Amino acid sequence: MSRASFRRLVVVLTAAVGMAACGADAVAPLPVQPPGPTRSTPTPSAIAATPATPGSPSRPPPPTSGRPVAAPPTPTRTRGTPRTTPPPTAATPACQGAVRYDLPLAETEVELLKSLCFATGAVLRIQGIGPGLVTVDRPELVSQQYEAGVVDIRFVRPGTVAVTIPQEGREHTITVVVR
Repeated sequence: MSRASFRRLVVVLTAAVGMAACGADAVAPLPVQPPGPTRSTPTPSAIAATPATPGSPSRPPPPTSGRPVAAPPTPTRTRGTPRTTPPPTAATPACQGAVRYDLPLAETEVELLKSLCFATGAVLRIQGIGPGLVTVDRPELVSQQYEAGVVDIRFVRPGTVAVTIPQEGREHTITVVVR
């Protein structure tokens, strides 16, 4: 290998190593270069400890900034008292989340159901009733739809809604608290 060819090879290798050290996309190794890590920068001691293969030049050390790399911060414990109450949007034992609550009138004793609690976005699905029979006292808090014997009441804003369901000549009112 001539001296000029060797210098060109060193310049090409230096440029390739410098680009890889700067975070550029990985490049394919040159035919005379053994495959190695593409994204990590070896330390000068690792380069010195690597024996050169016969007939190929050793790689020059990559440029370094001279600054040590900072270690990631150690995790710390949060200070203060732990939260004992769940956030207002989460379901609690007394209040369900944004769920669909099915109420099949043929299988449910509506008289025993006095109140419910849901998160905003929940749907009360009343099955087995005619159109226009289910009423609410606060229509601004709900979105109500009827289709094929099913009334869907979606609770769109927090508040308290009285849902009235007529059944067997009586009106049953379920108080729904929406959080």
